[in-house]
Amino acid sequence: MPGVDLLRARYVTHRYTRHAHETYTFALIEYGIEEFSYGRTLLRAGAGGVALLNPDMVHTGQAGAPEGWAYRVLYPDPGLVGGVAADLGWRHGTPSFPETVVYDGRSARLLRAAHIAAEHGDRLASSSLLRAALAGLLQAHARPGDRAGIERGPYRSPAAIAAVRDLLADRLADPPSLDDLAGELGMNPFALVRSFRAETGLPPHAYVNHLRVRLARQLLDSGVAPADVAATAGFADQAHLTRHFKRVVGVPPRAYQRYREAGKNVQDSSGAAS
Repeated sequence: MPGVDLLRARYVTHRYTRHAHETYTFALIEYGIEEFSYGRTLLRAGAGGVALLNPDMVHTGQAGAPEGWAYRVLYPDPGLVGGVAADLGWRHGTPSFPETVVYDGRSARLLRAAHIAAEHGDRLASSSLLRAALAGLLQAHARPGDRAGIERGPYRSPAAIAAVRDLLADRLADPPSLDDLAGELGMNPFALVRSFRAETGLPPHAYVNHLRVRLARQLLDSGVAPADVAATAGFADQAHLTRHFKRVVGVPPRAYQRYREAGKNVQDSSGAAS
């Protein structure tokens, strides 16, 4: 489905490192318990629970029980969710979900139906059920707003941190040292790290790896070989890429690329058949 990524998995020992998505994250727990930090809170979601994560919110993920957890996840683009909200008559802006874990049978059924239809490659059913699921989640659990984000803390310096983010994005293969960054902004290194973490939820070095994984996904989607992706995205080697990629995406780069290519083939064959 355009504008939506899908994940279906069961994890026992896997642990997601701290990361954020540009998209929303809507996850239905089908088995076991997932435990994750979100903002400043540690949360647990059990079977039948639905996790509703806003865009750009830093979070983790790991098993909350010995048997691990299994779930289905939709990652819809904010523009898509905003479009559904507009169709509902909501004011312009990015809706936010104030409650992160809910136990709502109707929302769970809508999410599961949309995920299964997309997984089976039925474009008409998946697009229809997706909109129904998004509308249901919005009406039951969201509130209109300009932007979902973390609370502003006492150490925020948005303009300075925006400059750091831009500089790091331009130099993924060779990021400057913390002292160099602080010197350019006229800040001491400790204050810079504190402000950067308050603004983004991550320290600068972790934010660089976050950007590298995001770039790696784009390159893998375009068909670039994982070994070439590692060099282009600024990782030391393919093993370095694989380690960080799996911590964020949940699967190794080669498997991710294979699954994505299989999904494109399903869409292409569905389009040809229609």
